[in-house]
Amino acid sequence: MIHGVLLDLEGVLYVGDYPLPGAREAILSLRAAGIPMRFITNATQINRDTVVDRLARMGLDVAQEHLFTPVVAARNYLIARHLTPHLLVHPNIQGEFADLLGAQPDVVLLGDAGPGFTYQALNQCFRLLLEGLPLLAMGSSRYFRDEHGLNLDIGPFVAALEYAAEMEAVTLGKPASIFFQAAVNSLDLPLQDVVMVGDDAEMDVRGALAAGLRSVLVRTGKYRPGDETKVEPHGGRVFDDLDAVVDYIL
Repeated sequence: MIHGVLLDLEGVLYVGDYPLPGAREAILSLRAAGIPMRFITNATQINRDTVVDRLARMGLDVAQEHLFTPVVAARNYLIARHLTPHLLVHPNIQGEFADLLGAQPDVVLLGDAGPGFTYQALNQCFRLLLEGLPLLAMGSSRYFRDEHGLNLDIGPFVAALEYAAEMEAVTLGKPASIFFQAAVNSLDLPLQDVVMVGDDAEMDVRGALAAGLRSVLVRTGKYRPGDETKVEPHGGRVFDDLDAVVDYIL
């Protein structure tokens, strides 16, 4: 039996500024059935308040405390370990870490900096890593889809720094098991009773399966033909849309 659901956002509930067909109805149907949901995203260009407001404008009612983002995970990680970050993140979220900055950073924190991924900025991070600072990455997705099409995500830039500095980053977003587990823990349910619904075969589906959850891939958003072969041999399910997913869950 499935008793709880984790829902990805971009590509599952909406693309750009528009909800996908059936997104609102899917949320209402699951709520009516008494199935609790948490919403998780690897988006690191906007803060949690902005995400909730954006969803509300699309008619998708999501409580802030039910939204899990790498920005929140990164902030909690830094505070718990008393770390001072050197930031390479999008300007929209720099304020989330303003109170944690200092003259002498002891960790490099990478988010999706967008146009901020310049050679100069990456090289500065590289030099700090060579000095012995660890690398924190708010995700490892290769790309994402918005209203303009596919776009490079944080993953390629993390890989470049890992390769150059001969080190491995600590990932704080999907597909890290700790990220999925934090969302499931808030549901107070066993991992095996919760299903993750996403459009990314690796980050969403295989990441959740590796963490011990059930997992479903929808053929929306960044889905590409052939992604079935990445998830079905590992126990993941594949459906055309959210309507079919809700039927499966119920």
